[in-house]
Amino acid sequence: MNENEVIRLGGVTVRYGRKVAVDNVTLSVPRGSVYALLGRNGAGKSSLVRCLLGQQKPASGTIDLFGENVWRRRAALMERVGIVAEEADAPPEMSVAALTRFCAALYTRWDQELVDDRLRRFGITPASRYGELSKGQKKQVALALALAMSPDLLILDDPTLGLDVVARRSLFEEVISELADRGISVLMTTHDLAGVEAIADRVGIMKSGRLVLDDSMEALKSRFRRIRYASAAAIDASALAPAAVRAWGSGGEAIVTNYDDVAFERFRSASNVAGAEVSAMSLEEIFIAIAGEGAES
Repeated sequence: MNENEVIRLGGVTVRYGRKVAVDNVTLSVPRGSVYALLGRNGAGKSSLVRCLLGQQKPASGTIDLFGENVWRRRAALMERVGIVAEEADAPPEMSVAALTRFCAALYTRWDQELVDDRLRRFGITPASRYGELSKGQKKQVALALALAMSPDLLILDDPTLGLDVVARRSLFEEVISELADRGISVLMTTHDLAGVEAIADRVGIMKSGRLVLDDSMEALKSRFRRIRYASAAAIDASALAPAAVRAWGSGGEAIVTNYDDVAFERFRSASNVAGAEVSAMSLEEIFIAIAGEGAES
């Protein structure tokens, strides 16, 4: 693991009995970057996050945070990791103020002023009972607490799950603000692909426990293309080396994972498809093309 990496996973495998939930996953997260780990339900993301946090020991493989083994050094390493879980949870009768005091006692780099400021901006009073907060407010409290311990790494496990559009946008804006101010490294699992597309530097896509894609957002967006051609004739799209070809109206549609202008012109000339259209793909469209076929177990 080099000094520019905050996370390094090497050949991580997780099993539950005979079921392989995570299959030989290797990835790294560069310092100061935002890594979006994507996948359908059951793809293995949550198991990987639990291992990353030292909550679960993998069947095989290595997991390092800041150059140290997370299983052997968990207590010390978690001082540097802020977490917003998929389901924000705390005793429902506990006040936000009491919850804040409890968390403050656990961390040496606690910033109470930051928590107070965020709660004011969120419109959440310290006297509020946790159980009376909305789902969005609970996530906002969780984010405020995660950032108050001055983390070097922030892990967001599907943080926008169940939130409305306004709450999702607010949470992402808070994360973006912190990234700009402090350069915190982030690993995020999410189904909100439109939201994460604007902030992620790198994307990993899991399918059936395997990491089937790991690339920078810039490279990903540059090499994926949708090509549509309106022709009833049978057309050979093999020159494009497409990942998928399907019918589109009276013509066809090809999804290309390594688009090349020269290959496209060769295809258009050989097939006599003057009206072929090339369009860029959003992260959501790329994700569906890679992980959308079939059901995860």
